[in-house]
Amino acid sequence: MYAVIKTGGKQHKVQTGDVIEVEKIVHEGETMTFQPLLVVDDDGKTHVGAEAAKATVTAKPLGEKKGEKIKIFKYRPKSGYAQRGGHRQLITLLEIEDVKLGGAQKTDKKTEKKPEKKSEPKAEKKSASKAEKAEPKAAEPAAEESKAEAAGDEAAG
Repeated sequence: MYAVIKTGGKQHKVQTGDVIEVEKIVHEGETMTFQPLLVVDDDGKTHVGAEAAKATVTAKPLGEKKGEKIKIFKYRPKSGYAQRGGHRQLITLLEIEDVKLGGAQKTDKKTEKKPEKKSEPKAEKKSASKAEKAEPKAAEPAAEESKAEAAGDEAAG
């Protein structure tokens, strides 16, 4: 199983037992945890997004050192301008102790326990209420017709 973690603005592919060099991290305690961006389990299945957010990578700091020297040379022709400089980045060594894909079993249980759609009873209620509303409207024209007949009988009689 391996994971891709992000630290110091860079992404690192890590497995249990790896020793990686990352930009200096001020740490407290004996272990550090990271939330991976991507996890590939032993079966070859890739987990990203919400599944990867439940995973954790545990690392133990081994120490600090300086990285390789980067030489900087600034030069402008025909003006006599030349400057030399350099930089050495501070690095923290981390040993990856564990890569855990937490919550994988919980997500399987949640998918099994999903309740069936409740929209069917609501649809029945809506259709029943529409039918009830439609019936009085149908009864009203019949009542108007009977009133008209009664008025016609009175006028004729």
